[in-house]
Amino acid sequence: MNSPWLHSIEEGLAILSAIQDEIATGWVRNLKGLITAEVFTDFLDMSRHLLDEKYKDPAAVMIGSVLEEHLRHLANNHGVSIEITTAKGLAPKKADSLNADLVKANVYGILEQKNITAWLDLRNKAAHGKYSEYVLSQVEIMHLGVLEFIGRVK
Repeated sequence: MNSPWLHSIEEGLAILSAIQDEIATGWVRNLKGLITAEVFTDFLDMSRHLLDEKYKDPAAVMIGSVLEEHLRHLANNHGVSIEITTAKGLAPKKADSLNADLVKANVYGILEQKNITAWLDLRNKAAHGKYSEYVLSQVEIMHLGVLEFIGRVK
């Protein structure tokens, strides 16, 4: 019996099989990585514009946010937990903890960890209104460092 329903079911199963193969080979993860990279690039471009206009404080917060999100992305890609258990349940790990855990997982070394710690400190100063504790040139160095780090450490 050659039913049109049977043909439709066979086509549907073939499509589902193809989707399963794409997921198994990492296509979805690769697509997410490409989209994430594009968003990071957009935010880093915006922060570069802020730096060009001498707006060091919002630039530092923006760059630091991109860095923190990249640390979460790295943790997910390398099997490092991004959450901790607290008395209230699960909570996201702080960036400093992720940084330490990524070093323990050999995703990058101690020198990178120290750079990231300094960049996160600068971001925290900007986010908490301690604007006199850093200068524009430090944020520019942070921008270059984070940009290079994101491009190199996947």
